[in-house]
Amino acid sequence: MDLNYLLQLFISGMTRGSIYALIALGYTMVYGIVQLINFAHGEIYMIGAFTALIVATVLNMTGMPGIAVFAIAMIVAVVYSAAYGFTMEKVAYKPLRNAPRLSALISAIGMSYFLQNYVLLAQTSDFVSFPRLIPKFRFLDGFGGMLSSTQVIIFLVTAVVMVLLTLLIKFTRIGKAMRATAQDKTMALLVGININQVIAVTFVIGSAMAAVGGVLISSHVGQINFYIGFIAGIKAFVAAVLGGIGSIPGAVLGSFVLGLTESFGTGYISSDYEDVFAFIILVLILIFRPSGLLGKSQKEKI
Repeated sequence: MDLNYLLQLFISGMTRGSIYALIALGYTMVYGIVQLINFAHGEIYMIGAFTALIVATVLNMTGMPGIAVFAIAMIVAVVYSAAYGFTMEKVAYKPLRNAPRLSALISAIGMSYFLQNYVLLAQTSDFVSFPRLIPKFRFLDGFGGMLSSTQVIIFLVTAVVMVLLTLLIKFTRIGKAMRATAQDKTMALLVGININQVIAVTFVIGSAMAAVGGVLISSHVGQINFYIGFIAGIKAFVAAVLGGIGSIPGAVLGSFVLGLTESFGTGYISSDYEDVFAFIILVLILIFRPSGLLGKSQKEKI
């Protein structure tokens, strides 16, 4: 067995898992609070990537250093995507707050297709090159090319985002309000928690994390198109279900399990079945452990 090849597959799987985790966290946070699968979440990831591309293209004309362009493009993409998430919640989901779940689900699918076609018409259906803005780190020369500077940034940014999210949920007022709302909306309302504000903030945070993932993976891969959000969103949903939908640690665990499975599957079996591996895992987890790896079984309330 080639140890270097094995290590490359592991690093690739961890890279995929990091991006899936940033998207899956948005899925699981929204589901935990409003019991909604936001299928338009992947399109926010795609919009974040396109926003960063436009900003980076403009800033590159000024001769600004690549890392500075990357930082500014990331900030603009996060803010812009967060605004999209906030607007989407107010327009597509809030009016259906008391409607049957199926209505909200159909609205989410409709928003997904709307945003896809909106970007398709506003941009192009072709793949577009995404500039590589992160310079090569010299200390990585000792790794024999197995680890790129973009992957290092992906690991660092993902770790920082996850730590900040954990601190936010555990120790801040809005985080405690999120946990209370997730446990019992009626009681949260009775003790003075603004549920509408909590839900809106949840969508904003989830959309911001999706944008971070979109910018990072686009910089790593080097190209984007209007359809990247659909596949990434579906896989992140699989990761969230695998770990236990509604569980934040579960979303992270499921993402890394899925990323490593895809990486080793494509490396040792065939890259033609890259997307198949994710759905095989989804079918198996729904058959043998519907609540996910870290999820808790709950009885449906009538």
